[in-house]
Amino acid sequence: MNVLIIGLGYAGQRFRRAFEHVANRAGVSTSIAYVGRRQKATPLRYFACIDSALQHFGPDIVVVSANDISHADVLRQLAGYQGFLVCEKPLATPTDALNGVQDALSGVGGFALNLIERYSQATQILRAWVARHGWELVRASFYWGKDRINDYRPTCGVTSEAIHALDLLRWVCPTAGPLRLDGVLGIRSDFSVSGLAVLDTVQLTAVLGSAPITGYSSFVNVVRQRTVDFSFVDREDQLIQARLTFDTPRWDHDHLRIWMRDIDGTALVLHERRLSPSQSGLETLHKLSEFCQQVLDWVVRRQPPPLPFASLDDAVELQELLNQLEHRALTPAAARYNRGAQRALLVEGSDLEALG
Repeated sequence: MNVLIIGLGYAGQRFRRAFEHVANRAGVSTSIAYVGRRQKATPLRYFACIDSALQHFGPDIVVVSANDISHADVLRQLAGYQGFLVCEKPLATPTDALNGVQDALSGVGGFALNLIERYSQATQILRAWVARHGWELVRASFYWGKDRINDYRPTCGVTSEAIHALDLLRWVCPTAGPLRLDGVLGIRSDFSVSGLAVLDTVQLTAVLGSAPITGYSSFVNVVRQRTVDFSFVDREDQLIQARLTFDTPRWDHDHLRIWMRDIDGTALVLHERRLSPSQSGLETLHKLSEFCQQVLDWVVRRQPPPLPFASLDDAVELQELLNQLEHRALTPAAARYNRGAQRALLVEGSDLEALG
């Protein structure tokens, strides 16, 4: 099996490690190559351009893990590719035309957008409880932030972070109805090497079916914080609360709590699950390895995933929502983080937790 990684930076190296791990575990012979602007100190086969890699390497799987601002251009260059395509989120940026991207990918044999929190057991358990008990969503809220101030990686901004929470709302409650934005407030700043007024924070209101949604997402949060809260009613009109917490205190350490409240205020816990993966060599890669395992199973054995991949249609629908976030955000004057003559950037070899 040949895997081509387009963009062997931080995200690309994560995919490399994950595919090497799952292929070795499955006993599948795998060759990995990469496309990049420059050759790196790695034994992997290098290609300077996508066309040459497709022609001479013949990949069964292509992973697009370039910076998000390059996704649309890379995806258009993959026009005619017929293998399985994995794309790091988001599909594109709010300034990219989606029609050309969709047309270019019309012939792919499979597609999956990497919405990694779908692969948390905490998410999957809650989704199953909602479906099994027929819970109706009453309200939801999220807080999804991290610190990317002075990150060396270019970015389209906070839409690349908010996509996780927006996807989880629909993923956990697939029958609730469409997700429609109502209002968006935001902040722009020079936190990123990508510009002086990049959207770094949004606070939004929305409606999922008939349930109101509030949310906050930021790329300038002083700590990583990723929570999604749900309020449901069951078939007997009883109120059920649920909270999903991700990557706390470390990456892939997730927590689900489902509870009711007695009339005296006592919490009646219906289910609680803490996930603390500790397999050596897979630090920060447990959920990504599960995703890559399902891709490998489909490509090698035609084994359908337990839950559907995030399809190209899903990716486009989410991107249209992100585009609205960018264009509708009401923002004051941009904040200035960098006051000196030079910006002090994180280096590529920074701590995995900092870059994550």
